[in-house]
Amino acid sequence: MPYVEGHGTWPFGEEWLWEAIATSYLPLLDLLERGAPLTLSVTPVLADQLEAPGAAERCLAFLREVRPASHRLDVEAFEAEGRDDLAAELVRAAGDYRVAAQRLLACLGDLLGALAPYAAWTSSATHAVLPLLATTPGIRLQLAAGIESHRARTAPLPWAGGFWLPECAHADWLEPLLEEAGVRATCVDFTDVLGHGDARHLRPLRTDAGPVLVPVDRATMDLVWSDAGYPSHAAYRDYHHRTARDHHPWANDGAVYQPARASAQARADAADFVARTRARVADGGLAVCALDTELLGHWWYEGPQWLEAVVDEADRAGLALVPLDAALAEIEPGPPLPATGRVTTWGSPRDLSTWSGPAVADLAVQARDAELRVVAAGRAAGPRAVRELLALQSSDWAFLAARGTAGDYPRRRAAAHRRALDEALALPEAFEPTLRHLAPGLDPGPLLSP
Repeated sequence: MPYVEGHGTWPFGEEWLWEAIATSYLPLLDLLERGAPLTLSVTPVLADQLEAPGAAERCLAFLREVRPASHRLDVEAFEAEGRDDLAAELVRAAGDYRVAAQRLLACLGDLLGALAPYAAWTSSATHAVLPLLATTPGIRLQLAAGIESHRARTAPLPWAGGFWLPECAHADWLEPLLEEAGVRATCVDFTDVLGHGDARHLRPLRTDAGPVLVPVDRATMDLVWSDAGYPSHAAYRDYHHRTARDHHPWANDGAVYQPARASAQARADAADFVARTRARVADGGLAVCALDTELLGHWWYEGPQWLEAVVDEADRAGLALVPLDAALAEIEPGPPLPATGRVTTWGSPRDLSTWSGPAVADLAVQARDAELRVVAAGRAAGPRAVRELLALQSSDWAFLAARGTAGDYPRRRAAAHRRALDEALALPEAFEPTLRHLAPGLDPGPLLSP
């Protein structure tokens, strides 16, 4: 989730965050509180927004006022067309937001505090693609700002060193910097290095520098996250077919959405997932199925139901689900792979193209130029310039621009942060808090000192 709090509303902006809270984070919290043995990474930039002053109140207003009103308008439109079946489904769906508002109130609006006990892993400050950064101080800044914010927010729980490498973007030369920052384990996508389905994906790997590399298992993940994965099945709610007010009363096969039909499909797909994963690890090994949290609920409406059914079915079938830190404590890593010098990601293709290819190369160059100027300024850069740099380095702007899924929003955001950075370098004492709560504990001085 990029830093969208306070930066636009519909169709692009902070409503992304409110929707994710309602449809993904709160349902996942229910499952975690039930004791589901999942590994949760809360990125620092998401945590910044969840605890931003006034964010919970604006989210509640969205859940209680905006979404009920938008549903009513679409219900009236369908009734006027004689489509009472579609209207009835939207009346039902509006109830999801009432439930979410009640659940948010139940944790006193402090969703971050409720998630913190389960947030075992962290990431860099703003989910920057680390191999694209220009300098060692720039990488250290992203790592330290993210890790220190995690430690502060989850204290007194100890951090075991689990670090989500943004976009799984790995390069051999990053490993010493990760070790220096306290990282003990991180996930990588070696699908094109080892081959899809190779059994070597099922064992963590040592590195000479120290951090353990944990391959994500595409053979397992593709059951869910691929064009033919479970979310594409006919009974599920169609994310792409929407009303004028961004509601989804249709199933993937074009029929009016039927919750009972979709729930039955989720249970069947959970049973299939468990059976296939049991077969995958029948000879031993660790299959890591890594998913963006927002897939479960926001993009795939039935995702939380599916995940809950997976937890229950795995228990019945004798498939051990374990948090990643617990698994790593029991598994002896394999030997390091030979150094290749290449960068791997879970992008498409599995390199840096999504974030630096021809369509977005200008964004990558501008972010590197901004980093060089901030690092050159050192302590004189000031906290505002550093925060604008961190925001500019977010992987999301290039991703959204490359995919063309958010109009001109990502480019407008990147341009605004670049202008604000220029202003902050020219007038370090001038402060315009457009980044109202990004990296609130930031202390860039030691990292940017000569």
